[in-house]
Amino acid sequence: ALETLKMFEKKDSRVKSAAATNLSFLYYLENELAQATNYADLAVNSDRYNPAALTNKGNTVFANGDYEKAAEFYKEALRNDSSCTEALYNLGLTYKKLNRIDEALDCFLKLHAILRNSAQVLHQIANIYEIMEDPNQAIEWLMQLISVVPTDPHVLSKLGKLYDNEGDKSQAFHYYYESYRYFPSNIEVIEWLGAYYID
Repeated sequence: ALETLKMFEKKDSRVKSAAATNLSFLYYLENELAQATNYADLAVNSDRYNPAALTNKGNTVFANGDYEKAAEFYKEALRNDSSCTEALYNLGLTYKKLNRIDEALDCFLKLHAILRNSAQVLHQIANIYEIMEDPNQAIEWLMQLISVVPTDPHVLSKLGKLYDNEGDKSQAFHYYYESYRYFPSNIEVIEWLGAYYID
């Protein structure tokens, strides 16, 4: 893929930007941040209105820990294309890192309106409500999440934990037991079930 994309580097700016965008993403996946940054810069310089290039640039900046600057690139990508879901998702993650929880929630709720059944988005919303110490909302969003991924043991154990914290042992047992059925090697779940049976 890298070899093929490098053949397009000498073409006109739009083709060059598209090739550089993909090269940047491939290097990012390989954790070669210096190369990913170089190609992200090339993509942005070739076409400043390319939302994918701006998102990749934001990703490289995010990976280097500069969350404020990453947010700026994601916002610029969204100004150029308001339907760029990658930029919106990553902006939500960036706001979470910056502890701007309300703004993160806003991003993920907007995304949920676009991607109704995205497991990642549902998980992020539930997680934010948990951070906000609103267990009822967290449970509600996790219930939506297990309607999308009914066999995910981590989501099931998370539901068990939240119900346990709320004092609802029978619901906690139900979800912990379901989690154990799909993934019988989780020590925390086994310990909880063991203690439940002792009680």
